[in-house]
Amino acid sequence: MSKSSKNQREQDEKKLLSELVKNSHENIDTIAKHCRFSRQKTWRMIKQLEAKGMIWGYTAIFNEQKIGLNHYTLMLKRSTKPLKEGTADLILSRRSEGILNKLGGIIESSALVHGDYDWIVTFTAEDIKQAKKYSDTFISLHPGEIEKATLLQTLMFVKKQYILNPDRKKLIDFM
Repeated sequence: MSKSSKNQREQDEKKLLSELVKNSHENIDTIAKHCRFSRQKTWRMIKQLEAKGMIWGYTAIFNEQKIGLNHYTLMLKRSTKPLKEGTADLILSRRSEGILNKLGGIIESSALVHGDYDWIVTFTAEDIKQAKKYSDTFISLHPGEIEKATLLQTLMFVKKQYILNPDRKKLIDFM
């Protein structure tokens, strides 16, 4: 494959990914039209991106408050103690997600990060009391391994998962 065709393919993939981010629930014809690709090319590229693991899910963006939930971020700093055997397996097994589900919440994302904190978990819960209970339970699952935990409540999303909030003008009410 020539270098220019590889570059073109990468540009086409970026264009398609950008369009899918804007509105992945659009039908294939609309996405193809916005990208200026044929329907067949668009479908084939989506399948290839899925097979390569470049696309690994589709989701709806919802307003948590309209369904009686609030959004929280839990930031965790590891202690200097070495991780106990099985800690990584506990995180990867999603056992902590099951704990939050039993409390009525849902984990939105969970990520290893570089910076002042080592791990960030975003989730929904009914209220701060429930969120704090989850935070305390999560910390108790990792005794001595977490040096610091900070729990934040999201007041309002201006943009979420690349999509502007249609109610973003209400931000003025928070300022």
